Amino acid sequence: MILFIGGIEIVFIVLIVVMLFGADKIPSFAKEAGKMIRQIKDASNQIKAEINESSRDINREESIMNEEFKKVNKELSEITKKKKDN
Repeated sequence: MILFIGGIEIVFIVLIVVMLFGADKIPSFAKEAGKMIRQIKDASNQIKAEINESSRDINREESIMNEEFKKVNKELSEITKKKKDN
């Protein structure tokens, strides 16, 4: 069952579509629907790739900042240690 639609309802919908558009138009509709689904899937994958790339960039920048903070903290501790010794 698709969306709580039974077999009889699906047959009825297919018959209405065939009567409205004709049997020769249905393959072209299916082809266009397939193209649209492919475009949506490609766009979705592209968005996911951009998000992952941005996440990697942020992680790299965060790593660089953490290293810089460690250097600054080390220098500060050395300065404070020297002041205490004097």
